[in-house]
Amino acid sequence: MIIDSHTHLFPPDMRRQRERYFANEPSFENIYSSEKAKMVGAETLIKAMDTCGVDRSVVFGFPWHSAEHFQPHNDYILEAVARFPDRLIGLCCLDAVHPRAETEVKRCLESGLRGVGELAFYGQGLNQGCLDALAPIMALCRTYQWPLMLHVNEPIGHRYPGKAPLTLGQIHTFVTTFPDNDLVLCHWGGGLFFYGLLKKQLPEDLRRVYFDTAASPYLYQPAVYRIATEIVGAEKILLGTDFPLLPVSRYLAEIEASQLPPEAVTAIAGQNAKRLFRI
Repeated sequence: MIIDSHTHLFPPDMRRQRERYFANEPSFENIYSSEKAKMVGAETLIKAMDTCGVDRSVVFGFPWHSAEHFQPHNDYILEAVARFPDRLIGLCCLDAVHPRAETEVKRCLESGLRGVGELAFYGQGLNQGCLDALAPIMALCRTYQWPLMLHVNEPIGHRYPGKAPLTLGQIHTFVTTFPDNDLVLCHWGGGLFFYGLLKKQLPEDLRRVYFDTAASPYLYQPAVYRIATEIVGAEKILLGTDFPLLPVSRYLAEIEASQLPPEAVTAIAGQNAKRLFRI
């Protein structure tokens, strides 16, 4: 089974008239102002899944600041999952610091979405205010026993749209603040997994943390799959493409090039996500 744990869907109006949504949404404008930044709907994703042999995809929207944007976007995710229940797994996405965030997350989880994400704090990084805002959302995730997915990125290296001003210390503090939640750190967790080599504290801190591979061909050499498997174990890695950024074939080729054992490939490609999202 192949499960893509990281894909983005947008409703028709957002795809047709993206510029209408730039006002008071600087992160959205930063990432999607270029027409090269693709936006797709559920039908396009399903066709791509059929072409590439993907069995299931985890789908979500964008962490909009405005409830006028995140609520209808979450509604679209709910509709997509209802249309393709055997193919799509939906997450609730929004700005975690919005006053209505807790209410919206509860609505979405009660309606059948299987977690929260991809949340992001593009402008400020993970400061204490962000952690405080996340607390009630994390409590809901624990109640419903679903994971939370967080956008994180490497704190050094080249710049690109959507790269947040994060530090490894902030990412680690996030993990240790919510030790009883299942967490997915996107984009290889900004490199946090490397510190799984430490003898003390970090291995235990990462006990309920997964790392997805989204955008990996743009960020890391293929050897990252082998190295991450050696450090934290294949059971902690989720195949995620950031579709429509890249097709799943790019990732599967890199996984093959890393020469992992077959059981590790099977775990990364789908078995870990199958367990996490209770498929």
